[in-house]
Amino acid sequence: MTFVDITNDIAFRKIFGNESKKKSLISFLNAVINLPEEERIIDVTIANPFQLGILNDGKSTIIDVKAQDEKGNIFLVEMQVSAYHFFHKRILYYTSQSYVTQISKGADYKYLKPVYFIGILEFEIGVSKQYFSRHKVLDVKTNEQVIKDVEFNFIELPKFTKTIDQLETNIDQWTYFIKNAENLTVIPENVIDPGLKEAYEQASKQNWTKAELEEYERASMKEGDERGKLELAEKRGEIRGEIRRNMEIASALKKSGVAIDIIISSTGLSRAEIENL
Repeated sequence: MTFVDITNDIAFRKIFGNESKKKSLISFLNAVINLPEEERIIDVTIANPFQLGILNDGKSTIIDVKAQDEKGNIFLVEMQVSAYHFFHKRILYYTSQSYVTQISKGADYKYLKPVYFIGILEFEIGVSKQYFSRHKVLDVKTNEQVIKDVEFNFIELPKFTKTIDQLETNIDQWTYFIKNAENLTVIPENVIDPGLKEAYEQASKQNWTKAELEEYERASMKEGDERGKLELAEKRGEIRGEIRRNMEIASALKKSGVAIDIIISSTGLSRAEIENL
């Protein structure tokens, strides 16, 4: 048995945005949000359901699924493969938009429902060593939560290092699935949650159509290209930074009267570059 990479655009939306296989998304949301038993999610409506041919838009940095449960609560699930500037501002804006657009101007505030943001990240944020974190608006002294309705949950995949034998909670099992599925050959024996089991079955390539696999491969190539561009940009930035530092060192040495030959050997700059400083 061969599984897909869950962080792939097509795979992520097929598993978490599939209207005909909602058991997986419901299980995942219950594992992350961890509501009391009487408040657990029973059903969801997916606002942007999986549709082959529409998803292949080249947007491999952020993959999102938006859903609403039977009580009206809103869930924003994002798979983010690359860190970027103002990450926290974007998710705050995105989540706030989903909150305020629930009602029209002048409508009664009582109709506003909670919004839960869930970010699955392939990069690290914060200093905590814990792979899973939950963020709310709390009183800094008492931890009392007066302002409710908005919550941010993050799963930082690089921090998740548990093996199959160390999985203790549902969120552990789901994170293991997301991070490791493509490297497995069988569904782990300790998977008993029906929604997670359905997710493994959906992730098995033998249950994919030829068209879906082709879209999956295209998305993988685009993600590889995206990563390559980022790595090239970082490398160019490092090179420019090194050149700038060497120019500054050379300038200081030249002002101090150090011989040009010594400056050349110290910085790697050419004679012409040093003479033109």
